[in-house]
Amino acid sequence: MSEQPTGTVPSDTPAIEIERDVMEYDVVTVGAGPAGLAFAIRLKQLNPELSVCVIEKSSTIGAHILSGAVIEPGPLDALLPGWRDNPPPICVPAKDDEFWLMTKTGGYKSPIVPPDMNNHGNFIVSLGAMCAWMAPQAEALGVEIYAGFAAAETLHDDDGRVAGVRIGDMGIAKDGTHKPGFTAGIDIRAKITVFAEGARGHLTKRLIKRFKLDADSDPQGYSIGIKELWQVPEERTSPGKIVHSVGWPADSHTYGGSFLYHLDKGRIALGYVSGLDYRDPDYKPWEAFQQWKNHPMIKPLLEGGSIVSSGARAIVTGGWQSLPKLEMPGALLIGDTAGLLNVPKIKGTHQAIRSGMLAAEHLAASLDSAGFDAKLRASEAMAELKKVRNIKPGFKKGFWFGMLNAAWETLVGGGSPWTLKNKADWSSLDKLGQAEQPKRDYVDRSLAPRDRLAGVYFAATEHDEDQPVHLKVADTNVCVTQCATEYGNPCTRFCPAGVYEIVEEEGAKRLQINAANCVHCKTCDIKDPYEIITWVTPEGGSGPNYQNM
Repeated sequence: MSEQPTGTVPSDTPAIEIERDVMEYDVVTVGAGPAGLAFAIRLKQLNPELSVCVIEKSSTIGAHILSGAVIEPGPLDALLPGWRDNPPPICVPAKDDEFWLMTKTGGYKSPIVPPDMNNHGNFIVSLGAMCAWMAPQAEALGVEIYAGFAAAETLHDDDGRVAGVRIGDMGIAKDGTHKPGFTAGIDIRAKITVFAEGARGHLTKRLIKRFKLDADSDPQGYSIGIKELWQVPEERTSPGKIVHSVGWPADSHTYGGSFLYHLDKGRIALGYVSGLDYRDPDYKPWEAFQQWKNHPMIKPLLEGGSIVSSGARAIVTGGWQSLPKLEMPGALLIGDTAGLLNVPKIKGTHQAIRSGMLAAEHLAASLDSAGFDAKLRASEAMAELKKVRNIKPGFKKGFWFGMLNAAWETLVGGGSPWTLKNKADWSSLDKLGQAEQPKRDYVDRSLAPRDRLAGVYFAATEHDEDQPVHLKVADTNVCVTQCATEYGNPCTRFCPAGVYEIVEEEGAKRLQINAANCVHCKTCDIKDPYEIITWVTPEGGSGPNYQNM
């Protein structure tokens, strides 16, 4: 039997029993990011006899992958020892680190770079290109990889054990009827299912609830990262230079900061990260990024250049105290879907590869999920998270407290006898008029893109307009009544793609969902203050088509 999506709007179309094809494997992996691919590669290295399948919802491998990204190479060295002889297409050795504190009109370069931001020996990569580079190496070992296959539901045995996934149907019209090209999604059954969906995995979210995997952990925390890839005159760039900044345009109660990475061939990867525990209902993460780009310390680097690609994604930031149980009967969680990103380092790829390899080593001899949670918690990956567990939560008390607390935690190596708590991001939003609204003091900006729809264009996102809306709002009446009064409809501001609009027709207001704009960042699923928005997967192959992000 299959688990049905929760929190969705019931369809008026009667349920019809559909005959489905079935594929069977020893192991199926959901997600072809660094965790899922590392897992598949390592499992086939250890036990070539196992049948392993990786399914990926994007149209091509890497098309939905977005990250800074600077990687620590140690886990990749262990997985693919000869990778440096045939590196990913974008792979620039890190050379110089800078840490800036910015004000509205200026700023300064700190004489000290935080230890966790020392990138000596690391590499700047396009994580999307790196995943596309890893996939053929998995296939050469016998792994079967299917892009454009969106896992829509989990399959369960009669005793509730996870038994695989169901691929979403193709060719369903917006009204729920079957179009001429309708194709029923297949059932992929497996002895073990490994979930590597990335941050806020939509199946993982349901499984955590079903198996109560978060009973002994804090709520997970997230940020939204918005990134652009620019082409600028090559003489402006210093390949290998890495710049991070804090301060403006974030106020003292909003966790925010930037990254700026110099690649080769005149390319610059840059972005802005906003913590989704922000309080101000008027805050606009996308606008904060655009403001930062137009700062006098940034704008001269970009002026006259052009955007190549842009996008956004959620970043998992809860850390050690928010880690759910990582095993359940028949399944495991790895990588960002488990919550392994190291926030002070702003890195998760090495943790993703570590966890994937560890899961493979656990399953190679016996396809049994039991014991994986304990094994990962005793590993180097977990020790790294425990050491920095108090740094991100410290910023909930303000920027300067957070900086002092980070310095202290670094000094004592995470040895404080306390563990700061996390709470759900949706619960942190202040209601209109109940708290001081910070003065944004934003500047006039001229760099592209001028609005969010232009940003969507550079994400190359594609959805068939005539398919069911994949952003399910349980009660849209709340949006135009209670939410409008209490929060002023923050979904119209926190979405980086302009998916949500409040429109007026014949004197009545309603919520309009522009689902075709969606870049699959899942911010709405996380930050909605009423928890009534549920992101589910659209048709396989839909969504952004990132280039070298």
